Amino acid sequence: MADKVIKSEEEWRKQLTPQQYHVTRAKGTEMAFSGKYHNSKDQGVYQCVCCNTDLFMSKTKYDSGTGWPSFWEPIAPENIRRESDMSYGIQRTEVVCNRCEAHLGHVFEDGPKPTGLRYCMNSEALHLKKTIAGESS
Repeated sequence: MADKVIKSEEEWRKQLTPQQYHVTRAKGTEMAFSGKYHNSKDQGVYQCVCCNTDLFMSKTKYDSGTGWPSFWEPIAPENIRRESDMSYGIQRTEVVCNRCEAHLGHVFEDGPKPTGLRYCMNSEALHLKKTIAGESS
């Protein structure tokens, strides 16, 4: 993983759209079934919208039926961090980018094999770097 990315709130606001800022910096969420990647079948690498860290491969994406892009495994465990989240009065596990601390979504233990995990991410927190034909993802 590359060096940590640290920016002021003003710098993040200049770099991100208002919705990207709401999700990644203010720990918001997008409405279910509204994100550009929830139904995407495009191949490539999903990166952090804030710092371009590689997070998930399209081959680990699946349709969870939840309305958010879901993955069963990150590219590298060191690229993300899990944190306890007690918002809304329920225990959840938040997923953040380990490089820039962007809020990405949450992970749940109801995913498919082989991991049994569902990384339920916000499209606004991701950027898809599409794979060129002939490359594998």
